[in-house]
Amino acid sequence: MPYYRQVGEIPHKRHTAFRKPDGGLYAEELMGVEGFSADSALLYHRGLPTAIVDAVAIEDERGPITPNHPLKPRAFKTHDLKFGDADAVTDRRRLFGNADVTIGFVHANRPSPLYRNAAGDELFYVQGGSATVETIYGSLEVGDGDYLVIPTSCTYRVLPHADGVKLLTIEARGHIGPPKRYLSAKGQFLEHSPYCERDIRGPSEPLVVDGTDVEVLVRHRAGLTRYTYATHPFDVVGWDGCLYPWVFNIDDFEPITGRVHQPPPVHQTFEGPNFVVCSFCPRKVDYHPESIPVPYNHANVDSDELMFYVRGNYEARKGSGIEVGSLSLHPSGFTHGPQPGAAEASIGAQFFDETAVMVDTFAPLDLGEAADASEDHGYAWTWSGRGPGA
Repeated sequence: MPYYRQVGEIPHKRHTAFRKPDGGLYAEELMGVEGFSADSALLYHRGLPTAIVDAVAIEDERGPITPNHPLKPRAFKTHDLKFGDADAVTDRRRLFGNADVTIGFVHANRPSPLYRNAAGDELFYVQGGSATVETIYGSLEVGDGDYLVIPTSCTYRVLPHADGVKLLTIEARGHIGPPKRYLSAKGQFLEHSPYCERDIRGPSEPLVVDGTDVEVLVRHRAGLTRYTYATHPFDVVGWDGCLYPWVFNIDDFEPITGRVHQPPPVHQTFEGPNFVVCSFCPRKVDYHPESIPVPYNHANVDSDELMFYVRGNYEARKGSGIEVGSLSLHPSGFTHGPQPGAAEASIGAQFFDETAVMVDTFAPLDLGEAADASEDHGYAWTWSGRGPGA
């Protein structure tokens, strides 16, 4: 994260003796990325964060992913996915994936186990409901429209509230943050950025939990391991630095508009390794007297484009079966655009009341079991109005 925070008790100088009330030392833990050459945080534990008493290999049950072949545009309905008694970690279902990112969905209604993703950052989008997310840095409350960034190797658990919580989950093989073009050389959001430090929420006080022989599920580059820790990992009395979980609500994104239709990069919200995340929000649309507000037909020749429709009515695809909770996948190699008639119908429009989250990946997205379970098989033919053999 690009700015400094201090939470709880810390000593005046780093790496100096910081003592507990009984005279013993608090245990330092320096969490840093890119070989300690980029953002970091220094945490102070009551127990040793290194003290494990067991480690067990756990089978990864995400299932296979298959190529998008034959190459087609596809659509999926997340409300067709069935979730019973589910948690936000072990019951998330994989929709798409490649070597850079795994994208899933879950409707959670029970607490998750303690979990740590040591392979990369995670980004959640809250599609509905609410939850408390407890972390080693402290707790965060999340609700509808919130993005939550969880840095690599941050131990956390998700506690859904009574209404449960629906999450689009994005797991990177690397780090997720604001686009570099939004930041100064020293990490401050610049004036042209569509959001800034005032829009961001981070932990505000420590979360200290007692416990012994505590299990933590860890995802790493070789699979899954369940550690048992001698003491509870939520024993941090204070920390400071620029690396921590943070929340940003999509309603705080300020759309960039113009006289004619603006390209997708103006909607960019995050960047990750070989992918970007964009937010399409309610906005005043193009104000040239002859502008066509809906997107032109376009071929994003280097990217697969995944759109998650979360609120309102998406003007460009009316009549295609797209609705709130739908996902569309428009792959590289396929030219896509508005529904027939949408361009003409949009002329003269003043405002679009639509909200969507887009993930563009620079490697093809393969399809997971949840994609297979929720696909709308007629979507590919909605531009022509007829399918094979018609």
